[in-house]
Amino acid sequence: MIQYNQTVNIEASVEADWLKWMKEQQIPDMLATGMLIQARIFRLLDIEESEGTATYAVQLMTETSEHLDIYQMKYEHALDRAHDKRYGNKAVSFRTTMKEV
Repeated sequence: MIQYNQTVNIEASVEADWLKWMKEQQIPDMLATGMLIQARIFRLLDIEESEGTATYAVQLMTETSEHLDIYQMKYEHALDRAHDKRYGNKAVSFRTTMKEV
């Protein structure tokens, strides 16, 4: 099992819209690729945030690293463009990949 984590720092002015959009549009689109088997969103609690921002971890699960590679090569760029078009510089993110042991 591979976990692909995207940590997102989002401005408070768009936080509610971002969370709704992620749950209703972006994550369903991610899962519809067939390369991911589960997605969860967590709000990070014990980190220092700039005033007016919130930090979330979007955890995406895939069965194999090959499925993650396909997701990244075929689908991720278009999904990222949709996110960037909607939120621009109001969202800053980075990704990490982890393997269950």
